[in-house]
Amino acid sequence: QVQLVESGGGLVQAGGSLRLSCAASGSISSRNTMGWYRQAPGKQRELVAAITSSSMTNYADSVKGRFTISRDNAKNTVYLQMNSLKPEDTAVYYCNVRNWGATNGYWGQGTQVTVSS
Repeated sequence: QVQLVESGGGLVQAGGSLRLSCAASGSISSRNTMGWYRQAPGKQRELVAAITSSSMTNYADSVKGRFTISRDNAKNTVYLQMNSLKPEDTAVYYCNVRNWGATNGYWGQGTQVTVSS
């Protein structure tokens, strides 16, 4: 039904940058919310940033000013530009898409982001 393909994760030093991409395909409504979540070992999965098809955004306080979420509606692709990375940003990052009016969304398989000190 819905497939999310993530890319861009990797290993970087503190202060470095990464750009994550997530391309969605399948039963995607023209009105939807796409976002990035992350989960570190022993911690709950948390919202990092989200963006609607009308470009309204929401960021976790911990990443405001450092991360920027954007999207290409024609491609159903969401991006996360991650700058000034910190070791505490280390986590598996998951892409999510939720159609307008839907309770649940769809998840990607996750991509590892590791930030060394």
